[in-house]
Amino acid sequence: MTFKTLDDLTDIAGRRVLVRVDLNVPVKDGQVTDTTRIERVAPTIRELSEKGAKVILLAHFGRPKGEPVAEMSLKAIAPAVEEILDQRVAFAADCIGDKAANAVADMNDGDVLLLENTRFHKGEEKNDPAFAAALAANGDLYVNDAFSAAHRAHASTEGLAHHLPAYAGRTMQAELEALEKGLGNPKRPVVAIVGGAKVSTKIDLLQNLVKKVDALVIGGGMANTFLAAQGVNVGKSLCEHDLAETAKAILAAASAAGCAIVLPEDGVVALEFKAGAEHEIVDVAAIPADRMMLDVGPKSVAAINDWISRAETLVWNGPLGAFEIPPFDKATVAAAKHAASRTRQGSLVSVAGGGDTVAALNHAEVAEDFTYVSTAGGAFLEWMEGKPLPGVDILHRQK
Repeated sequence: MTFKTLDDLTDIAGRRVLVRVDLNVPVKDGQVTDTTRIERVAPTIRELSEKGAKVILLAHFGRPKGEPVAEMSLKAIAPAVEEILDQRVAFAADCIGDKAANAVADMNDGDVLLLENTRFHKGEEKNDPAFAAALAANGDLYVNDAFSAAHRAHASTEGLAHHLPAYAGRTMQAELEALEKGLGNPKRPVVAIVGGAKVSTKIDLLQNLVKKVDALVIGGGMANTFLAAQGVNVGKSLCEHDLAETAKAILAAASAAGCAIVLPEDGVVALEFKAGAEHEIVDVAAIPADRMMLDVGPKSVAAINDWISRAETLVWNGPLGAFEIPPFDKATVAAAKHAASRTRQGSLVSVAGGGDTVAALNHAEVAEDFTYVSTAGGAFLEWMEGKPLPGVDILHRQK
């Protein structure tokens, strides 16, 4: 392992531990509506607290652009953190200065303190060394447990590690270990499933994956762009015709790298996108001019599942169809259930991430069966694109 974890932390009773967490959770009418991200970081907080550390939480909430914004205060999040930890969580009205220092001074061993939104200061997103030093003044050690913010070189995600000994929290550790199994040093064959609406949002991702995987399944609206680039008439399907040359270049790169590209052979087409819309299954070469393809068909699912059956490792980002509305969820659900089954059998390492992907796997009721499901969003996508993640790189350098 090329980074330090909580296993490397010994005799920390009484030590002030600054823990970067992701508390950027959805809130409605002052109440947290989804506590998933809090639940993910709870094990790290509990472990440090039980070892007698003074646990000081750093987090951002929303996009206040360097100024205090009342509705983006983390004070509203503190009760949800308390409930999940089942212990008191104190709150300080600033993350630096006297308010923070006084709150830290009042802590007893094992206490948990939440500091105010780091993004209330311009120095956070600028990764200003002076602001990082001001944050570091309240800690003896630094633990980063926010992989979801690791693609940002901010003061609380990267700058702090220049001032304090740095460690990966349990969530960060689990994420990095899963990603290593997914693309870093995977068991082969490796199959990637990439779906979603547009090629334009995932050009870097596709270009990176064709060099790393044995087969790349392309689904969702972006598959139409690849089909159209090959001369297929996709009717009124969502399609970026102006990216035909980009699609051809990706296909050529895949061929040169020995990566099989798996595109839909058939699809579910309809006149309109709505629940219960009249639909039919046709070969992609026979899509009616007035119809749109909203899911891949059974022949395509069989081909995808055949690749999943051959795979040792599966990396998934994006649904195969418009899964939010039945009946256009069938392909995504079928492939997800097959991947989950092989994972349960111990035959497949399955790593998935991205907002739509998590929602799709939850819809298929198989998220718990995958080896790892990342809630990191942008950081997960940038990892799949092969881009450096500053918050991770600094942990490696510290080791």
